[in-house]
Amino acid sequence: MKWNRFLSLLTAAVLTFSFTACGPSQDNSSKENTPPAQEESVQKVEEPAQKPEEPSKTPEEKPVIKVAALKGPTAFGMLDLMEKNENGSAQNQYEFTLVGAPDEIVGKISTGEADVAAVPTNLASVLYNKTQGKVQLAALNTLGVLYVLEKGDTIQSVEDLRGKTIYATGQGSTPEYALNMILEKNNLVPGTDVTVVYKTEHSEIPPLMASGEASIALLPQPFVTSVLMQNQDIRVALDITEEWNKAVDGASELAMGAIIVRKEFAEQNKDALNAFLDEYKVSAETVVKPENLEHAGALAEQFDIMKAPVVQKAIPECNIVFIDGEKMKEITSGFLQVLFDANPKSVGGALPDEAFYYTR
Repeated sequence: MKWNRFLSLLTAAVLTFSFTACGPSQDNSSKENTPPAQEESVQKVEEPAQKPEEPSKTPEEKPVIKVAALKGPTAFGMLDLMEKNENGSAQNQYEFTLVGAPDEIVGKISTGEADVAAVPTNLASVLYNKTQGKVQLAALNTLGVLYVLEKGDTIQSVEDLRGKTIYATGQGSTPEYALNMILEKNNLVPGTDVTVVYKTEHSEIPPLMASGEASIALLPQPFVTSVLMQNQDIRVALDITEEWNKAVDGASELAMGAIIVRKEFAEQNKDALNAFLDEYKVSAETVVKPENLEHAGALAEQFDIMKAPVVQKAIPECNIVFIDGEKMKEITSGFLQVLFDANPKSVGGALPDEAFYYTR
């Protein structure tokens, strides 16, 4: 009797095990056979993966910076940052405005429509004086990019400009004052020995050269490249950076473009501004790399700045830089001193003091 009862119990146990092993879920049997300590350990490892990830900041949560720039080298330096802003990977949220003439930027900075702007370097000083210190210089972004173009082959030196008419842009900013200083250092009086006709936007001049109405022009890159690509009869006659260096005997660099910021914005948004400067630096360094030129050209066309083939070819000639801190002060002060000595009006009547320079 006892033996028969033992066999019955053994048979029931075997059948129970068989049904469990063949059931729909093998995970349950595995879990049941896991020692309690091991099971607890497995659960603890899995818990973090089950927690929801922290959401990334939405555009509405990022600091907003309104940025204005000219459609040229200063905008080229921002291309990488503009792309990051569009895809949401920038540290701040940027509202970019691209314009054709410096006076449009002046209005936006003066009214607060722009917090940060890329402007001719001498204009930064003019605005500092005009606003009683309400703007600051944060960085230099462009060095010498000016060239004298000629449809023909008569201009070999600055002296050869005597009696000629030059079509140019940038009246009241660096191009005008740099050209005047170079002419005067070569004993030529602007308006008397050389006639300069100023246009509002760079894009106005190439058609004039193509039609023959203008035979000599002063233009910055990338418009130089654009003109040369369109007309094989036009050549680079003078490199203004070289002529500047001769005229000042190496006393300063030709600092064409700069980044300015409204002082009130800088004081209230220092972290966001510093993040912008860091991102701008990376952007400027990225777009000038040979392997990135094609993509930079495509971005310039995407953002309606200029056609991709022109930008791709012009960027290596645009002298795009990012210089801040003490080196910025050194280059800018030397540049403004040369302009002031030639014409105090070119820097706003007085050289800016130390408060002009934004420091981190």
